Amino acid sequence: MPLDSSCRHWTLIASAACLLPLLLQLPAQLGGLIGVTAVVVGLLAWRQPLPGWLRLVLTLALVGTVLGVGGFSFGRDTGCALLAAMLAVKPSETAGLRDARSMIGFALFAPFATFLLDQGPLSLLMGLVATVLALTALQTLADLEVGDRLVRTTGRRLLGIGRLLAIGLPLALSVFWLFPRLGTPLWGVPERSLARPGLSDRMTPGEWVDVMTDDTPALRVRFFGPAPDTSQMYWRGPVLWNFDGRSWTQPQWLRGLPPAISEPSPVRWDYELEIEPTDRRQLVALDLPMSAPEDMRLSLDHGLYASKPVSSLTRIRLRSAEPRQYEAKIGRVLRGMALALPDGYNPRTLALARQWRREAGGDDEAIVRRALAWVQRDFAYTLETPLLGRHSVDEFLFDYKAGFCEHFSSAFVVLMRGAGIPARVVTGYTGGYRNSIGNYWLVRRSDAHAWAEVWLPDRGWVRVDPTAAVAPERIYDTLADRAPGGDLLGGGMTSLLNTGDWLRRGWNDLVVGFNASRQAELLRPLGIDRLEGSHLSLLFALTASLALLWMLWLSAQGQREADPVLRAWHVLDRRYRRLGLGREPHETASDWIRRVGLARPDLALALEILSNRFVDWRYADGQTGGRAADADRQRSLTRALRTHRPTSERPRTDPQAATKQRSTGERR
Repeated sequence: MPLDSSCRHWTLIASAACLLPLLLQLPAQLGGLIGVTAVVVGLLAWRQPLPGWLRLVLTLALVGTVLGVGGFSFGRDTGCALLAAMLAVKPSETAGLRDARSMIGFALFAPFATFLLDQGPLSLLMGLVATVLALTALQTLADLEVGDRLVRTTGRRLLGIGRLLAIGLPLALSVFWLFPRLGTPLWGVPERSLARPGLSDRMTPGEWVDVMTDDTPALRVRFFGPAPDTSQMYWRGPVLWNFDGRSWTQPQWLRGLPPAISEPSPVRWDYELEIEPTDRRQLVALDLPMSAPEDMRLSLDHGLYASKPVSSLTRIRLRSAEPRQYEAKIGRVLRGMALALPDGYNPRTLALARQWRREAGGDDEAIVRRALAWVQRDFAYTLETPLLGRHSVDEFLFDYKAGFCEHFSSAFVVLMRGAGIPARVVTGYTGGYRNSIGNYWLVRRSDAHAWAEVWLPDRGWVRVDPTAAVAPERIYDTLADRAPGGDLLGGGMTSLLNTGDWLRRGWNDLVVGFNASRQAELLRPLGIDRLEGSHLSLLFALTASLALLWMLWLSAQGQREADPVLRAWHVLDRRYRRLGLGREPHETASDWIRRVGLARPDLALALEILSNRFVDWRYADGQTGGRAADADRQRSLTRALRTHRPTSERPRTDPQAATKQRSTGERR
């Protein structure tokens, strides 16, 4: 059956609504390209399908682009991008009723695929809207198929969809909250082929600008007790030892070694981290974590690692303390790694480092202080940095003297190693923003930072942040100048941003972070400390049974006749049935009236008039449903059927009045 314009429009609108939330989770350029293609194809196919050769060209071009962006590797994001690309070109072959239903069914995979990439409230809301529009489009197609499209309005269709959602919602909620959950899933979700923005085990000075202008949350922190000063909030991530003249990398084999011995200071910090998904095993912790939670471990350099990639929201409880001594004795192998520099790079920096070593007379701390004083006096902080050449540290220290944390930490460590002081680069986040509404700290990806650690006799590894030594008057280009929304925190938008992130944290706590352990403690506010599996199963069976009864009741209500005239005719039949004169299933209206006239002549005349009017409405002009009649006739007949109430008594009738009543009914 061919589609009319209304059904085609509904199909395209519903498919676009399903595609939109998925596009928002893809890389911006790829999502924009697929979105533009979908709009162009939808406009071209608004009236009729596209030629087969054009559909083939569009499909091959989009598939090639998606695979190219994903590096021809397959994962969650590549699969979702391919799904979006296929949905973008699907309207080009939609011609008939079967094609439209196939397209809507295919489009419904898109909002569900969105949840593989993001489980936020906005994705859920957009998915719900898309589902409602898709169901409405399917109802429009069904009305077209049965020839009832002109009778059912859009409002009535939406009302029917709302009834469907109300029928299934209680059962869905009972399954989510009470169906026994496993501690670990039966199968894993494929990893992503496109890495999320964030920290990695590799740092190349100048390549962090995209991360440092990303204002999205990286983690949220809730302290149990006092919180450290913001200037002491160093969130330790990957520790980088190896330098090839351009990039710093992390030796993988150090992850398997136990953490180095440290002597913590008396001040301890007890806190909970809520970490956004990164698809990496590397986590961060307040410098310096004292131990690792269950299913996690600390590496030799106190990097925190999960047993599997963090692909969902993760909560961990930690204790940290600044060390008095941290690996006071260092082995020969590690010392050699912390002093290693590639040959043929940065000759001016190495010459200066050797000069400082000679002038310091063996005082390592004096060399560190001298380097920090130089940074404070002559260097500036800016994100506007040129691309450095082969001798990147020489160019930064002696030519440009301006950069951001990557440049400062890299150059500082190379300078220290050149002076014979073991040093390494530490990456992570620094600082945080306190949300006064939720009383927690928010650390964004734009808070990414890199600093240095130098090894000093009798003290071990000591944190040194050369970026913090830059004088405030020499900070020319700050993160707030670039970070989206960063400049709003000092203005009137603070409360709005605090509320928005607090709501997102509540969503994470209520929905995204609801796991097996949280489910077991669901009834703790009611005095039940823990629900065992058998108790959960029993409670789920009870609530599911109630939900099914609710579904049956609403479904029965949904069987009510939609046509008000036919509904009133059935009510009239039930009234006569109470008198023992109800219409039998095999009887026509005329046969029923004849039987009623034999039993109750006083009722036959009025019933005959109503029956003639009903037959005229129902079957006039060979159409069903009364579409040939106007709204006034429908209301009048409905009112007449509802107000006619036969009685069990036989009233005395006037023959002349009966004749007059019959002629009046015929004129109507």
